[in-house]
Amino acid sequence: SWLEFLCAPWQAVPDGTCHFRIAMGGAESCTSRMYRGGGAGGSSEDAVLNAKALGLVAYPKKDKKDMGYGTAGFRAAADGLDHILFRMGILAALRSKVLCGKAVGVMVTASHNPERDNGVKLVEPMGEMLPIEWEAHATMLANAPDNALATAILQIVSALQIDLDVAGEVWIGRDTRASSARLALAVCDGAGAMQPTNIRSLGLTTTPQLHYALRCNATAGAYGKPSLLGYANKMFDSYCALVKSGPAPKNYKAKVVVDCANGIGAIALSTEVQRFKDAGLEMELRNQGEGPLNDGCGADFVKLKQCQPQGVDTTSVKGVSLDGDADRSMYFFGGAGAGFRMLDGDRQALLFAHFMAIVMKTGGLEGIQVGIVQTAYANGGSTVYAQKMLGKEYVLCAMTGVKHCHHAALALDVGIYFEANGHGTILFSDTFVKWARNNSKKPGAAGKAAEQLLLFRELINEAVGDAISNMLAVEACLQLLDWSCTEWFAMYEDLPNRQIKVVVADRSAFETTNAERTCVKPEGLQAEIDKLVSAVPSGRAFVRPSGTEDVVRVYVEAARLEAMLKLGQSVVDLVYERAGGVGAKPVVA
Repeated sequence: SWLEFLCAPWQAVPDGTCHFRIAMGGAESCTSRMYRGGGAGGSSEDAVLNAKALGLVAYPKKDKKDMGYGTAGFRAAADGLDHILFRMGILAALRSKVLCGKAVGVMVTASHNPERDNGVKLVEPMGEMLPIEWEAHATMLANAPDNALATAILQIVSALQIDLDVAGEVWIGRDTRASSARLALAVCDGAGAMQPTNIRSLGLTTTPQLHYALRCNATAGAYGKPSLLGYANKMFDSYCALVKSGPAPKNYKAKVVVDCANGIGAIALSTEVQRFKDAGLEMELRNQGEGPLNDGCGADFVKLKQCQPQGVDTTSVKGVSLDGDADRSMYFFGGAGAGFRMLDGDRQALLFAHFMAIVMKTGGLEGIQVGIVQTAYANGGSTVYAQKMLGKEYVLCAMTGVKHCHHAALALDVGIYFEANGHGTILFSDTFVKWARNNSKKPGAAGKAAEQLLLFRELINEAVGDAISNMLAVEACLQLLDWSCTEWFAMYEDLPNRQIKVVVADRSAFETTNAERTCVKPEGLQAEIDKLVSAVPSGRAFVRPSGTEDVVRVYVEAARLEAMLKLGQSVVDLVYERAGGVGAKPVVA
């Protein structure tokens, strides 16, 4: 049969015409009942054959290890990813066809990972992450043996009732890694095999720029112009309009040193430095590509090491670090050693919430509630402050991963979500937009305040966490509040805390609930943790299995450093003993 031929080891396409039929229907699907193939007609069957043949010849999997698609997509050593990038091009084309030809994005990046690594993430037409149910399709397709690639494609086509004759559209972006151009070509080849499919390369781009361009395209330009220049112009115009909406500051200093992590952020910002300087904001770029990507620099380095990145001295000026694909930002100030102060994602979220609250109070505006979404890793000090400012019911906790935070934030009028690592953004509901526009028509302080909130919204990239957008929003908020980093840092005091990895034989023995804050397996472990925590003032601890390696992650915090260290060691000892720890038991210091 034709289906058997498709699923057999690849061979030349025979002459003649063959037919096969797949039942169509469903809310998402475009309808087409018959697929005709054979000969040189460029049919839908040919697309599957082309994909299988090209994959076998140019992008074979062979015996490469299987991988799973998660929050970060696929991410590993670059030399083992060619077949995966090719297959994700196929999947992106299929996703577009399911959505009746809407543009789907593919970003080639490994974010904060070392230069030797790379990865891939698929992006929805409105700039959101790939739906969770499609992650299973991505994993299955990536791991299919070479001689079963056609079978894997057809399984997805059949299960989702995809009309392969619909013209797909795939947009591709890549970061500055040496391997990214090669891997982006693999994506193009995969998408191109699934004809009819149109392909657009944005070239070297930050991850948020790709998300932004897709959102602009999906809204027919209502969100902005779908190009890198359109992104740059919107960021500049929105920043200028917002800072001009308030009085000139007395204490705020409009200067920031930007650590670009030797990555794509340097390219995105290098053409913008002069016009921002002319507008009053001085940006000094460091680590622009002269060294290895994310090596001794970048947002993840600053967060983990809690020190200045190489080439940056913030003794007398504030600094901000981007990560490799410019979707995270980490602010800091003060000199090296004891004087260093870090302003992470929790503090960025609270700055934005505080700014909006002040604007609404000044204008006497009511009827809209601002909320914050955190993860279990948010410092307890930030949570207490947020609850006092916004109310406990408007401070939510989601599972680790921005896709979970994003979903939770959708339930709020204004949902500010950030992970402590500096990745996050703000979602403004239609209810907020209508409310703000109506209030902007009012005279006096109310109208001015509502207009200022709308200008603030314009500066935020709602599609995804965006280090550049968030950096400009931070600078605008500090200027309008007339704050230095000292006032910002003084909003609350972090509780002493530690994150520890415990290597275990089998992480699957651990299961959690309550946004990963409660461990339900092994049975009885949580009760023992609770007993340890109850004896420590402001104590908190949780354990969760890693999603990528055989380790259990332990988080602890307490009011006093000594008590926190003791609690941490006790929890680590407990996990090590109950889970069959491997190697040396960690020492909490």
